[in-house]
Amino acid sequence: MKQLKIDLENCFGIGKLNHQFDFEKSNTHLVYAPNGTMKTSFAKTFELVSKDDPRNKPCDRIYKSRVSKYEILNEDSEINPDDILVINAEDDSFDASSKISSFLASKELKDEYDNIYQELNELKVEFIKKLKAISQSTDCETEFINTFSEDENSDFFEVLSNQVNQLKTEFEKYDFRYNDIFDKKGNVKKFLDKNQAILDQYVSDYKNIISNSKFFKESANNSFGTYQANTIIKSIEDNSFFEAGHKFVLEDGTEIENAENLKTIVEEEIQNILNDEKLKKSFEKVDKAIGSNAELRAFKKVIEKNNLILVQLKDYEKFKQEVWINYFSEIKKEAEELVDQYSGKKSRLEKIISESKKEFDLWTRIIKTFNSRFHIPFKVNIVNQEDIILKEETANLNFDYSDRGDVPVKQNRENLLTILSKGEQRAYFILHFLFEIESRKLKTNKNLLIFDDVADSFDYKNKFAIIEYIKETHEQGHFKTIVLTHNFDFYRTVASRLHLDRDVIYMTTKNVQNEITFHKGQYINDVFSYLIRNYQNPKFFISLITFVRNLIEYSESKTNEHYVTLTSCLHRKEETEDISVDQIFEIFKGRLVKLEDKTITFGEKRLIDFIIETADSISDEDADEIALENKICLAIAIRLQAEKYLIAKLPDVDLTDIKKNQTQVLYKEYCSNYPNSEAITTLDKVNLMTPENIHINAFMFEPLIDMSINHLTLLYRAVSNLN
Repeated sequence: MKQLKIDLENCFGIGKLNHQFDFEKSNTHLVYAPNGTMKTSFAKTFELVSKDDPRNKPCDRIYKSRVSKYEILNEDSEINPDDILVINAEDDSFDASSKISSFLASKELKDEYDNIYQELNELKVEFIKKLKAISQSTDCETEFINTFSEDENSDFFEVLSNQVNQLKTEFEKYDFRYNDIFDKKGNVKKFLDKNQAILDQYVSDYKNIISNSKFFKESANNSFGTYQANTIIKSIEDNSFFEAGHKFVLEDGTEIENAENLKTIVEEEIQNILNDEKLKKSFEKVDKAIGSNAELRAFKKVIEKNNLILVQLKDYEKFKQEVWINYFSEIKKEAEELVDQYSGKKSRLEKIISESKKEFDLWTRIIKTFNSRFHIPFKVNIVNQEDIILKEETANLNFDYSDRGDVPVKQNRENLLTILSKGEQRAYFILHFLFEIESRKLKTNKNLLIFDDVADSFDYKNKFAIIEYIKETHEQGHFKTIVLTHNFDFYRTVASRLHLDRDVIYMTTKNVQNEITFHKGQYINDVFSYLIRNYQNPKFFISLITFVRNLIEYSESKTNEHYVTLTSCLHRKEETEDISVDQIFEIFKGRLVKLEDKTITFGEKRLIDFIIETADSISDEDADEIALENKICLAIAIRLQAEKYLIAKLPDVDLTDIKKNQTQVLYKEYCSNYPNSEAITTLDKVNLMTPENIHINAFMFEPLIDMSINHLTLLYRAVSNLN
């Protein structure tokens, strides 16, 4: 991507924007946009273009009739939406963890792993179909895994491999659906636990009956019951056993000479058991307890059909395992073949995993760097490394929260976000974008990254952390980047840390038609050297008053005579009318070494007249929207004109009694004396739009930089008209 051409119309708050970013000059372009200018609308437009959703396109959401245009060209071709990533640290819906796998294993390893698992999964799908037909379970795979493993993420092939030796040649078939007894909600288990006493009574009565049976037997170590009897019947049902001359002799001497004989005796014994009055009463108690629970209707039908299942349900978990073993035994051959297929490929899978672990360094570095750079009360870990790398499963991020030196406590995402401050939350969201950025490095195209005020709400330490990430992205050259911000300090720091050329730094303005203009960025370096260097220009000279005044305040005190004099330049004091420009210049020369031997051509003028004349010229011309000196001059003149009006209306006020915040003190007194005055609206704007102090720290100029020159001009004219 060499050139990015943007032509937008009626896209959210943007009326019109036409600009070309030349990425041959720099991988990164920096845009300072005062609040309400274009930043959010610009980022939102690119975000929707990246999503390429025909149902949600850039538009003017208020004036629906306005036709929107959003032409974004890479060179002369429409940009690929997939190449755009808008990074907004307030986007709590963005989760790149599902994409982490794309950069944690080499393509060759990943492809081989996927091919092996695809082949195995195709075999598994066919196997599960057969298993589902037998069990009628709604989710055979999950139910089986959960029955034999405490880890729900266990691999189906591994669990099956561990159980395949338990499969039987002779097995019991069940005439109930699996979930009728082993329901997902656990209602049957809850019922059995709650009604343990009546279930124990039923089992006890059953055992007493069995002990008296001439056929079935129960002992301390073993039992001969219906399952064992049915197994024998199945093995002799073709009568070949008897045709060979063999026979059964029961304990009471009864001789069995054919399969029908044995089947009849077994059925009679079972009926004798079920018809036992004591056992019937025990079952009626169980049946009655079930009848009161609508969620157990299916279970009720199962045990009404076969009461003796209650005996096996005495050990619920053991019976569940027995049921699955019998299910799998029905397709024992297929199960063994599937395990053989898996075993044959397992060694290669393990080798691939071992090889891929060598590539963990990348994500380890991301996490380690994040944890070390950001000053936040939690540390991040990724726990399911192998699944992320090779199975494309979502990354499980662990968060160890710790403050005041206490032992770290694990927190999930939801809990963590309720604990963190706004800035800490933004750091958390940034982490997800870091993974996304790393994954995009594998793409051959030079992706377009748009950082949308990513450092907003960060403290200084964390602000520098994100700047370091932007710097690394800039230097690595994998991406073309546009950094948007309305934070003046962040703007200056990014420009400095990335050593950006002036040609790729912009400040934007918006006119009454919401048309956006990109200007060459200013105030990147020391703002005050810029003012001193241009001292012979009236606008810059006046702007220096605030700077030198603060120098004296910080180096000496507010009682210093020069400080008092300069204060009289910013507020109307008794001596204000008599101060000359030369007098102020002498103060400058005494404080600023660079001006010691300099001269000016306007020294004979009265300073108050000089300020008003300069402000008049600014308000009459098509003033530079960006120029800070224009706004400082207007801000100073607005206050002086406002105080002129207020003092004239308040003749009884003694200015010597006002020690600080003179404009506000006069304003409050005026409102008290003239509560219904139409001038209050204008005077109120003076307090809102002009800062009380313009500090030595360049960051404090931000309110004026964000202020529209048009708004200041209109206010200046309105205040002047009061006089």
